[in-house]
Amino acid sequence: MASWNFPLSLSLDPVIGAIAAGNTVVLKPSEVAPACASFLADTIPKYLDSKAIKIVEGGPEVCQQLLQHKWDKIFFTGSQRVGRIVMSAASEHLTPVTLELGGKCPAILDLNSITDPADMKTAAKRIVGGKWGACNGQACIAVDYVIVEEKSATILTDLLKKILKRFYGGNPKESNSISKIINKSNFDRLHSLLTHPLVNASIVHGGSVDEYNMFIEPTILLNPPLDSELMTEEIFGPLLPVVTLNKIQESIEFVNSRPKPLIIYAFTKDESFKRQILTETSSGSVTFNDTMVQFLCDELPFGGVGHSGIGRYHGKYSFDTFSHEKAVMQRAFYPELEPRYPPWNSFKYRFIRLAYHYNYIGLVLLLLGLKK
Repeated sequence: MASWNFPLSLSLDPVIGAIAAGNTVVLKPSEVAPACASFLADTIPKYLDSKAIKIVEGGPEVCQQLLQHKWDKIFFTGSQRVGRIVMSAASEHLTPVTLELGGKCPAILDLNSITDPADMKTAAKRIVGGKWGACNGQACIAVDYVIVEEKSATILTDLLKKILKRFYGGNPKESNSISKIINKSNFDRLHSLLTHPLVNASIVHGGSVDEYNMFIEPTILLNPPLDSELMTEEIFGPLLPVVTLNKIQESIEFVNSRPKPLIIYAFTKDESFKRQILTETSSGSVTFNDTMVQFLCDELPFGGVGHSGIGRYHGKYSFDTFSHEKAVMQRAFYPELEPRYPPWNSFKYRFIRLAYHYNYIGLVLLLLGLKK
């Protein structure tokens, strides 16, 4: 079951892994991207065996019908809310699941170690690209919020504003390089995040909306209320909160106080701080000094942990996630090691103890004639 925001890759990447591992597949593209769903339904049967790979179009009611069947594996990409429904349905048949659910991906910016103005600018460009890019924040791997020291907040916001203007011009709504919001329900959800008085008061850039064209301007918010929906739910849109702390090392405690993210982005040259992030936090992955590029690397597994997902895929990992590693052992009938059988006596006990004590397990297995 694929998502709408990358409707081709999020459909075909898992399908490729499933086919490579020898499975038959039912693909349910997202109805929110109907043109892409129809394209897949029309095109795949022309080139692949329609008995082995079927494309099913439709909305939530089709998903509900599919989930009633007993599958060997369910692979779902989407929201945590629907992920819970999928996992609950799968539990009826004890069906294993891979859930790619996203989450609030923080970007930690350590300007104590990044002092070169050119490096600061590069970091800010990569944050802008990782938040707004071409999809305007509508990606599970998008930067959800930025953590920076309070003393560096003005430097960061000024850089972000300049880069936004460079990328999208003075009126981003007229730019051909940034997308609208996918549909009315998501527009209304994002718009409602800005209507909270304290959230609205935290806007330091942007904030304009165009309901008719379903466009929301790239928006930067400084220290919005931490208990607001903006900071407790995945944003999945063009709103970027900037959270300030006294010391950047406090970001570890901040991240750990919240559900485990899909990705932690960290911009730092401090090797000690890098090790601290790796050892003291839990996330699906960590990317240092860039954003979103980890998704393009098939040598790396992609997936979440905890609230951000279950399982992983990409490249060889897609093959693995749709495979079952079946252990097979074969042995000869001779020689036969009698101490393994009763009746037990002191000699057999001593033999077994000596075998373990002197780590002669390999020798014992050899005597047993075990073969893989």
